[in-house]
Amino acid sequence: MVKLHVKRGEESLFLYETTCQIPMEQLLEELVAIHNGREQILRICGELEELAKYGVTMVPNMQGLTDEQVEELKLRDEWAEQCQPSGGAVARKDPVGRRCGNAPSEKLAGILTRTAEESKSKMSKKQVESNVCLAMVDVTQTLDQLRGGTMIVYPMGLPPHEPIRLEFEGKIEDAVAGKQASKLILEEATAQLWWAGKELQRGKKLADYVGKNEKTKIVAKLQRKGQGAPGREPVVNEEDQKHMMAYAYRRQEELKKLEEVDDDSYLSSEWADPNSLKRAFQGVSSVSWKPH
Repeated sequence: MVKLHVKRGEESLFLYETTCQIPMEQLLEELVAIHNGREQILRICGELEELAKYGVTMVPNMQGLTDEQVEELKLRDEWAEQCQPSGGAVARKDPVGRRCGNAPSEKLAGILTRTAEESKSKMSKKQVESNVCLAMVDVTQTLDQLRGGTMIVYPMGLPPHEPIRLEFEGKIEDAVAGKQASKLILEEATAQLWWAGKELQRGKKLADYVGKNEKTKIVAKLQRKGQGAPGREPVVNEEDQKHMMAYAYRRQEELKKLEEVDDDSYLSSEWADPNSLKRAFQGVSSVSWKPH
């Protein structure tokens, strides 16, 4: 199987295994789906951690308001009252005023945080260093795991405006509207895959570019159309570069020590005089030739 180390710019994303004979249209479709699913999981994990701390998201017209403003405007969040965590809520005010403050108990909050941590570790860039590949089935299973953990803590469900619920229901545009995360989502029709400074064109197979060796490993860069050619991969990777710099430093220090050892100032010392023994036997070693 050909192994692709997928990057976006200089950011390492995930490893993916496929065959040389896969059409580029299918490969792009699979890579984009995994990329978007991975980003979705990371967004949900971030929201789950907030859910564990401060409860569900308030209705949009109440977010960011102080208690005095809410009371003055006579606003009421009916969804926050309906969507209570299992076993009762713990009052914990959200400092940014985005969530209602009815947090789950410590035990149930632990379920949410552990589920989020486990899911993030599966999508982590460190999986590349561990040589663990990511497939669409892994993304689907992780989403199911997140959904199950949320249902345990909130069996009555989440408000319709809660980003986590929007993500689970596939309403991605609503979930990321107005957020930086929206810029990370790719569309299959406009996505491009680059390798070795050239775009891998639709209508061809992967083998047309990397050959028919199924043990090939390449670094491919995924991006939107119109961004131009991405930067080439450095000849020496970051880890090897660190080793080379450390070796150069050690070599430099060794040369400094050798220069100190090669210092010939000792030649003017009495013990270094090759004729000192001869003069000692002749009894003229202490004779001074200078006038007194």
